[in-house]
Amino acid sequence: MKTGYELLNDPFLNKGTAFTQEERKKFGLVGILPPVVQTIELQAARAYENVQRRENVTEKRHYLMNLFSRNRTLFFCLFSQHVQELMPIVYDPGIAESIRNYGEFFMTPQNAAYLTADHPEEMEEAIRNAAGDRDIELIVVTDAQAILGIGDWGTNGVSISTGKLMVYTAAAGIDPAKVLPVVIDAGTDRQSLLDDPLYLGFHHHRIGDEQYYAYIDQFMELVERMFPHLYLHFEDFGRGHAAVLLNRYVNRYPVFNDDIEGTGIISLAGILGALRISGEKLANQKYLCFGAGTAGCGIVKRICQEMVDQGMDVKEAQQHFYLVDKQGLLFDDMQDLTPEQAVFARSREEFADADALTTLAAAVKAIHPTILVGTSTQGGAFTEEIVKEMAAHTARPIIFPLSNPTELAEAKAEDLIRWTEGRALVATGIPSAPVSYKGVTYEIGQANNALIYPGLGLGVISADAKLVTDRMISVAAHSISDIVDASRAGAAVLPPVSELPEFSRTVAIAVAGEAVKEGLNRRTVDNVADAVDTQRWSPTYREFA
Repeated sequence: MKTGYELLNDPFLNKGTAFTQEERKKFGLVGILPPVVQTIELQAARAYENVQRRENVTEKRHYLMNLFSRNRTLFFCLFSQHVQELMPIVYDPGIAESIRNYGEFFMTPQNAAYLTADHPEEMEEAIRNAAGDRDIELIVVTDAQAILGIGDWGTNGVSISTGKLMVYTAAAGIDPAKVLPVVIDAGTDRQSLLDDPLYLGFHHHRIGDEQYYAYIDQFMELVERMFPHLYLHFEDFGRGHAAVLLNRYVNRYPVFNDDIEGTGIISLAGILGALRISGEKLANQKYLCFGAGTAGCGIVKRICQEMVDQGMDVKEAQQHFYLVDKQGLLFDDMQDLTPEQAVFARSREEFADADALTTLAAAVKAIHPTILVGTSTQGGAFTEEIVKEMAAHTARPIIFPLSNPTELAEAKAEDLIRWTEGRALVATGIPSAPVSYKGVTYEIGQANNALIYPGLGLGVISADAKLVTDRMISVAAHSISDIVDASRAGAAVLPPVSELPEFSRTVAIAVAGEAVKEGLNRRTVDNVADAVDTQRWSPTYREFA
């Protein structure tokens, strides 16, 4: 057992002023802590007051990350008490500044693993050093090529892995001692980083695909061997690699890509929630996707699969979708389509003037969509003209501007409500305040992947599932949409982030139950709810013998 400053400097064991007098005597802490023994509740109250005193998000985040680096249990005690308030600070959108300025802000590696494609021979050593003697059950890994809406940030992207894991713990009770954030430095194509002496990653452009995929293969085989109960979460990989990697491993390991699958699940849950409110059927919807990258195509694939699950033929289901990207509506004769785009590309023969469909406005006017989802990172793209045109052809337009951070959102919730005279069913990618319009208060659901991935992960880990299947993903979405109160005027299409810990448990039970149903559980599960509850960690200090 560690003693003295070694114990105080271990964030997984440190209790700070909560060490008892007996523990101080036994572990060499007498005289190196203030004499008063405090409870974790008092420590958390003091920490919250410190957060509130900070004047802006940057200062609040710096304080919280310092606390995280010193005392994991206290950090999560505080975070779990104020999930809705603190999530935008410790994760998106507050995390964006930390990523952009990682080299300037760097103080501690925060128990992350930094892997470099330049040195594949060091991979196992690096992971063992980062994990120590901890039994890792969850890894979030990024190569940081497509961080949030801000692009390629190389090694700086380690913050996204760390932040994602914070949400897993606060929302679903994943033990922070059993998680490992990983960043793979495969280079960066951001010239400002390459020219920056404070950039902490390798100063060269991204490596070629042959070397890249060989390195990822090595990584996957290694971590699955080192950690036999591992669940692995891919985060913010670039458009050219994300789907390839998911398809490469999805039938071999329990893996999940949040940008493809997570965004798809939460969008499906929001659409199902919206349809509960409107009373309409999914089979009668026309879906227009604006921004046909990794996230956009991932959502379309998930919604299409739901139509098939509800009994529709695959080819028929695909005809309900229209993809618009920077070149306009995607047609099947275009030469630069990705495999994910090609499935949903349209024939020019469907339109009288196909060559004119080069803008979102033109596409909306020609298609008359009932669902409009934005993952374009083009701030303000859903203009009043476009929204009113859409609303003129459907009673309850479903409009989800999902891009983030704030400046990249396609529209503001208050504008969408006002432009449609309260008819729009809205979810946003960023937190949005309730909107008052003509005597009704409209709650705005946040299509935040955090509503889904923590519970999904907890369910997979609770069952020790050997794969993550489409059915497990589908039941996760349905378990969220079933929470929506469709009877209340102005009801949100998604449950509030403030209730995240409660419905993460609901999602986990559904997912673990489906894993057992499919025979994918690697541990015996007699009672699914008990298995989930046993797996959940709570932020309370352990007693040292």
